[in-house]
Amino acid sequence: MKILVTGVGGPAGSSLARQLHARGHSVIGADMVPTTDPLLEAFHQVPAASHQQYPTRLQEIVLQHSAELVIPTVSEELPVLSAGSIRELLESAGARLLISSKESVLISDDKYYTMLTLRGDNVPVPDFARINAGNGEALAQFSPEEQIIIKPRVSRGGRGVRLATAGDLGAGRVPAGTRDLVQRFAPGREFAPMIFRNPDSGEIEACVVVEKTELREGLVGNAVSVRRCESNDPIAAHVAWVAKNAVQSLELVGPVDMDVRLGGDGQPVVLEVNARFGANSQSAPELLDAALRLLGVASTAQVGCA
Repeated sequence: MKILVTGVGGPAGSSLARQLHARGHSVIGADMVPTTDPLLEAFHQVPAASHQQYPTRLQEIVLQHSAELVIPTVSEELPVLSAGSIRELLESAGARLLISSKESVLISDDKYYTMLTLRGDNVPVPDFARINAGNGEALAQFSPEEQIIIKPRVSRGGRGVRLATAGDLGAGRVPAGTRDLVQRFAPGREFAPMIFRNPDSGEIEACVVVEKTELREGLVGNAVSVRRCESNDPIAAHVAWVAKNAVQSLELVGPVDMDVRLGGDGQPVVLEVNARFGANSQSAPELLDAALRLLGVASTAQVGCA
């Protein structure tokens, strides 16, 4: 099968390219930055997702290579590609687009709206607030010495994430703006549950939990290393349960990657949700197998929830 993977030069895209190649599929890569990867059948440099020609360029690539599946892995492109007209554009060229609905993508893309939606459905999240002009809403629920996380409402990975105290924010010692979100810092172990929900049936066909054993900036940041949790681990099972409820609350389908951390009480809370494959998907081959089954390709790993 020929599969177009966007963002193929990034962690999520390159991981998928390796997995697909190992399964015997032909991978067509697309990225803004020139990428040399011997595993790719072909590579195409494309404009930014915000460029008006981006969807048309993807359609041209699909037609040129007769790609049957398009897997987007870049957060910035999801709001663009999830539009119904763009989905129809690519599917008219003969490829299935693996993406959630536009509404679900837009909610997941904005971390503040993600938190609001999850809290409204009783999915556990840390205390949070958006930053306003006077920071009153953001600070009212936090004591000055309490640790908080400040992060952009819309961003990719760990970019722009800062660990500070509420007092530092209130005194202006930490840069923050109206497009930032404040969350109570959850001091416990951090996990990255990954889920695949069948777009046709709505069934969750794969759920794997990995623990982040090292973070790039110590207490925060992207994972440097992870370990896959055993299915009989009660904490991992609780994390999986929370992750599945989050996916259903946000009405996401296809691949979902999220960050979950244990709070001070030891209970898991959802920090953010990405409506795409993440950088750790190689630790969860069940996700890609479930995606390929949509097109009638036999799986290579047992599906389940770990």
